[in-house]
Amino acid sequence: MTVFSHGGEGVDSRPLHARIAADLRDEIMSGDLAAGAKLPSTAQLKARFDASNATIQKAVQLLKDEGLAIGRAGAAVTVRENRQRTVRPAGSLTAAEAGAAYPWLAEAADGPTAARSSLLSVGEVPVAGEVAAALGVAEGSPAVCRRQLISVDGEPAELVSSYYPPDIARGTALAEPRRIRGGTPTLLVGLGFPPRRSVDRVSARVATQEQYTALRLPGELPVLRTLRTVYGAGDRPVEVTVMVKAGHLYELQYECASGA
Repeated sequence: MTVFSHGGEGVDSRPLHARIAADLRDEIMSGDLAAGAKLPSTAQLKARFDASNATIQKAVQLLKDEGLAIGRAGAAVTVRENRQRTVRPAGSLTAAEAGAAYPWLAEAADGPTAARSSLLSVGEVPVAGEVAAALGVAEGSPAVCRRQLISVDGEPAELVSSYYPPDIARGTALAEPRRIRGGTPTLLVGLGFPPRRSVDRVSARVATQEQYTALRLPGELPVLRTLRTVYGAGDRPVEVTVMVKAGHLYELQYECASGA
């Protein structure tokens, strides 16, 4: 049985159904409850969490609303197939073969899924804060910004805003309101600014109103936010991108080689 404390500093003060959903969500995301597996029965969950039928049903409904579980009232509830996805950030820096799809989309579309990007806006904007710092420019300096929404199986997956120095982007496809076949890494190579390395800063944050709406978040769940700075020759920043994903649906996988 899971024992909960109530009230006071340093304890979980969330409603019991939210705490139960949090534990089950973690088991789904970690694979302890595998895709296609049945959730424990209401009777099992009642015994485990010392909760009423109504509380268990509210917890399970949260998981259904988040798209992590499926099932009808009175029937077995199962973990949804192909719901949680692993993203390998290194793949988004790879230039695509001539005529091929952007590697991120090709990887996301592997198997039964289908991925696409929708361009939201393109234009020059003043940059500030961490984006200006990452580009190495003064506050209020202009940058060409490309904003897009990536969807997987028709559901919004990632909100992306990419910023480019004007001397690189002006007069190129980066500044045009159309999608770039093969992605920006391929175009940057063609423009003479091949990406050499990147630095990611990843944080979990509360969604902004725009992020909440664009990603169709079902509740007060965190988002995964990545600030990526891509460097070219001479360690010059050639692209700064802010990527936001639903935190309960995605994980990031990084691979680091050990020194010889």
